[in-house]
Amino acid sequence: MSQEVTDSQKMARPKVGPYTGGTPAAPVRPGTTTTTTVTRPVVVKKKGSIFGLLVWLVLALLIAGGLVYYFVLKPKPAAADATAAASGKAGGHHHGGGASDKIRVVTAVATKNDIGVYLTGLGAVTPLNTDTIRTRVDGQLMKVLFTEGQTVREGDLLVQIDSRPYQATLEQNVAQKEHDEALLENAKIDLQRYQTLWKQDSIPQQTLATQESLVKQDQGTVDLDQATIDATKLNITYCNITAPITGRVGLRLVDPGNFVQTSDTNGLLVITQIQPITVVFTIPEDSIQPVLAKLNAGEPLPVEAYNRDMLKKLAAGQLLTVDNQIDPTTGTLKLKAIFPNDDTMLFPNQFVNTKLLVDMKKGVTTVPVAAIQHGNNGTFVYIVDTDANTVAMTPVTVGTIDGDNAEIVSGVAVDDTVVTDGVDKLQNGSKVIVQKAGGSGGKGGDSSEPSTPGTTGNT
Repeated sequence: MSQEVTDSQKMARPKVGPYTGGTPAAPVRPGTTTTTTVTRPVVVKKKGSIFGLLVWLVLALLIAGGLVYYFVLKPKPAAADATAAASGKAGGHHHGGGASDKIRVVTAVATKNDIGVYLTGLGAVTPLNTDTIRTRVDGQLMKVLFTEGQTVREGDLLVQIDSRPYQATLEQNVAQKEHDEALLENAKIDLQRYQTLWKQDSIPQQTLATQESLVKQDQGTVDLDQATIDATKLNITYCNITAPITGRVGLRLVDPGNFVQTSDTNGLLVITQIQPITVVFTIPEDSIQPVLAKLNAGEPLPVEAYNRDMLKKLAAGQLLTVDNQIDPTTGTLKLKAIFPNDDTMLFPNQFVNTKLLVDMKKGVTTVPVAAIQHGNNGTFVYIVDTDANTVAMTPVTVGTIDGDNAEIVSGVAVDDTVVTDGVDKLQNGSKVIVQKAGGSGGKGGDSSEPSTPGTTGNT
């Protein structure tokens, strides 16, 4: 029997490879269909790979940006030098070592002035007179003849109270007086008759004495009637209330039509004297003796009143008097100064700062306070060498300070130029460019020469 193998059988035979161990595959019979399953490896995408890709992308962008800036955007040194040279030529300034080596400053010239010695204190505006107007009679308030906040003069009519009840009482008192005067006149006639009869020895002396007493009683009754009439007239006068002082009227406390009584404690209105006005302020107890010496000698001591921040002068006056004892809790003494207050800049109970002039120093060297600097080695100023355009750090001794000016006891001479602004970057020997006070530092605002004395800074 021939053993011929057909093509289908050849295709169905499994391929025998090298033995790798394990159970050999079962042979496939002819005519049997075999299905072969191919398994592909599963690829798992990790998040870390995406993050790494982003990091690389950012780095690439940074590197690209750096290359663009270095090769394209960054100015070349030669171009920068050319630009600086062009600007220097356009500005027309040449300062030897270059303008960047010098510091802009503002200067002032030391001068010889008079400077005052002041004592400062805190005070409150206090009126000389404050009157609360109350009624002295009971009655209905008929008219209010003032406006709230109005300035009234002494004697001006303010309010009117109904006077008709007191007018009626006055008429009754007048009638009673007329009646009593008639009785008195009759008693006097009888007295004259009794005196004639007594001289004729027609009546006893007791009858004459009784009649004399009756005349005195009637005279007393008439006098009482007259006093009652005067009191009633006074009440009628009280119905018309006038201003006792010149001052400013406050808010009205009672409206027309209300019944007012003498027992009312609030009153009808309040008048406060505004011109002149006083300020009560305090000074330390250590400064009392110079003030008392001037005051006892009769010398006027000027006083100035300023607002809270000491920037605005409100009024000028003089010292009026001092208190009679020191406050032991604060160690201060109260003083009272008087001000004309013509412009009404001072208002009652207003808080003010005061400056009391106790002495005046004549012909001392002064510089602006802004020129004085403080360091580890003490107080100093920068003095400008106008020939070399340099500054020298000079120690100074400061005396009295008055506002923006300060007395220099030693270290600065008259006509020395001192720096008042721009000292932050200065050192001893620094080169400077003097700039006019208030200049903007723009084109034409610089100068290699110091400014003319008296024209820059604070003088």
